[in-house]
Amino acid sequence: MSRTHLGMPSFPPFPEAAGAAVHNATLRANLRHATHTIRDRRAAAVAELADWDRLREAGRQIKDHTLRHLDRYLEQLESAVTAAGGTVHWAADADDANRIVADLVKATGEREVVKVKSMATQEIGLNEALAAEGVSVYETDLAELIVQLGDDRPSHILVPAIHRNRGEIRDIFRAEMGNWGRAARDGLTDDPADLAEAARLHLREKFLRARVAVSGANFMVAETGTLIVFESEGNGRMCLTLPETLISVVGIEKTVPTWRDLEVFLQTLPRSSTAERMNPYTSMWTGTTDGDGPRAFHLVLLDNGRTEVLADATGRQALRCIRCSACLNVCPVYERAGGHAYGSVYPGPIGAILSPQLRGIQSEIDASLPYASTLCGACYEVCPVAIDIPEVLLHLREGVAAQGGKGHRMEKAAITAAGWVLNRPGALAAGEKLLTATRALHPKSPPGAGAWTGGRELPELPARSFRDWWRRNRR
Repeated sequence: MSRTHLGMPSFPPFPEAAGAAVHNATLRANLRHATHTIRDRRAAAVAELADWDRLREAGRQIKDHTLRHLDRYLEQLESAVTAAGGTVHWAADADDANRIVADLVKATGEREVVKVKSMATQEIGLNEALAAEGVSVYETDLAELIVQLGDDRPSHILVPAIHRNRGEIRDIFRAEMGNWGRAARDGLTDDPADLAEAARLHLREKFLRARVAVSGANFMVAETGTLIVFESEGNGRMCLTLPETLISVVGIEKTVPTWRDLEVFLQTLPRSSTAERMNPYTSMWTGTTDGDGPRAFHLVLLDNGRTEVLADATGRQALRCIRCSACLNVCPVYERAGGHAYGSVYPGPIGAILSPQLRGIQSEIDASLPYASTLCGACYEVCPVAIDIPEVLLHLREGVAAQGGKGHRMEKAAITAAGWVLNRPGALAAGEKLLTATRALHPKSPPGAGAWTGGRELPELPARSFRDWWRRNRR
């Protein structure tokens, strides 16, 4: 199996990338406004349900049960999709998935594809892979369209262009729309209705011309072979019904056993993501039907590191994720650093535990992600499937520390030395006397402690130790 690919270029470690991001005042203002608005609305929507905690627990149990028996449910899903007229393809990694999709598109003779917002296809870098094969891919989700036109990267699971304000979006539309299709009208303003109308007119010609569409899915029901997409704009419905060929690339963990199981997530996902009681468009498709929808349906089941995650008893809970983004909107680290600092299509707290597991913790960026957290626990509190993100972060930190590296070797040596001193009262007393006697000579930033002192000051040592004070005052 080839290296797991998450559809992003080489990135610096999180502390370095985040350090640059926090000095971008516009970015921080955009993030603060958007995340606080979504957070407050979500809290109000969740408070309407007296049984939210029970729904959350039900979601956790359904996902855990499915993951424990995933092999059986995937085989059931394949049988149901095939019986309904679809074709199932198994992709071990990104290269497999990209090759399968490229071959399917080229077999139609088409060179254009419309696409529903899909994190799985971003994960494998499908747009870039199809472009290399001479196939043009057009994003149809409004936020994804903004990102594509701006030659940018998504920075949020639910709102990929959250880092852009209305003025920036207007400028992108004015400058780039004409290069991709129908140009924005002269005099385009930054009024939301005006921007939405420009996007609608631009995309409408894509929908009406396209013969091939690519989608992901929020869920797959094993008992019927049905795929489900939740969306708010209607672009998904256009992509899923108008083209002649539909290719869906979906991570294997998106499976649920039955329609009854799906009912739980129909309640929890909209409230946790868009703070709505029900999302405006819930599109479902099962195979093919004569005279209705695509004539050919292909389901590409994507592994790309997921079976390795399943093997980790602690880490596998990350695969419960239903991509609601609630954890991003409450995370103080994400709010200040933004999504690009995470170096993955999966930003925020969930990205800090999912990306290192899918890709491994050998690279600098993946070894740094488990530390991109204050461990405040807010992400766990809002997760609709009760993923204990702080627990997994600590679990991954253990793995990073165990593999060594300069910083971890120094830390291990310091802890070993401290343990030796603390187990020897005489040595501890002598050390305290020496530190007190030399306190005026101590540097503000000791050698090797720059990462710690860069954001905080070392406390000043007292004129005498507690041991000294006790001996004089409590004899």
